Amino acid sequence: MAEHDVLCFGETMAMFVAGQCGDLAQVEGFGKRIAGADSNVAIGLARLGLRVNWLSRVGDDSLGAFVLATLRSEGLDCTQVEVDSEHPTGFQLKERCDDGRDPKVEYFRRGSAASRLSPAQLHPRALQARHLHATGIPPALSASCRALSHALLDGMRAQGRSISFDPNLRPSLWPDRQTMIDEINALAFKADWVLPGLEEGRLLTGCDTPQAIADFYLSRGVQYVAIKLGAEGAYWRDAQGRHGVVPGHPVEQVVDTVGAGDAFAVGVVSALLAGLPLRRAVDRGNWCGSRAVQSRGDMEGLPQRHELEQYESNLINRI
Repeated sequence: MAEHDVLCFGETMAMFVAGQCGDLAQVEGFGKRIAGADSNVAIGLARLGLRVNWLSRVGDDSLGAFVLATLRSEGLDCTQVEVDSEHPTGFQLKERCDDGRDPKVEYFRRGSAASRLSPAQLHPRALQARHLHATGIPPALSASCRALSHALLDGMRAQGRSISFDPNLRPSLWPDRQTMIDEINALAFKADWVLPGLEEGRLLTGCDTPQAIADFYLSRGVQYVAIKLGAEGAYWRDAQGRHGVVPGHPVEQVVDTVGAGDAFAVGVVSALLAGLPLRRAVDRGNWCGSRAVQSRGDMEGLPQRHELEQYESNLINRI
């Protein structure tokens, strides 16, 4: 049996969240947390009971020590996180919004330790995980990170492992739009499960409808596509032609939208690894996303295993 259920990789940053609403330039108090789409998914999967291996780099500084301590406290195996004595841990400033809109975020990650990730850090042990979850963020950080992304997807494919991919587009990190599209799709075509948002899918494929976006990836060898539709839920389609829309879960108040897509990935990936059908997996993804938007912070709203079990014990009445 594999030592780990899932391998995740990427950059975790320290995050300073404004203590009150208003212009970041005027805010005086901040709370310290962590941020990073890839580690959000890793933490969410670990909370649901999966054994997660985390591959990354942090600086040899107080922020790096904080990031590592937080990830370990969430149950991640961080033995493959290198501490870099020459480059710092990246961080970000995040606006506080109480009206449900997307908060402004300022990044300080250029030249970070994680941007120095490369295939040289890849140990054969990492490829023994049952599954790899990847996103489009690491390949945007640097050429060496992009090379690592390809090495991991190629290595896991060669081992016969399953791979999920969330484009998680960051246009500001790429030299131009076409390079981003070409590079992200090159990775997506190597995955088994692709999880774009609707606007991401439109940009990456040139198609307009969820059905056409899904067909674009399925025609290139992907087995499952689940497309996030925001509050409306998600569209799914598989290589056998089965498809449908799973409605979203209404919430009384949206507190923080950041991390909702990562939560969706947590739900879908965990369910598929448990052998559930794609429709059930998408419903779990929608539920996890609805939990995430009701909490302040990027990963604070990700559910624990007992919460998921309570929800799914009543699921037969829903679908």
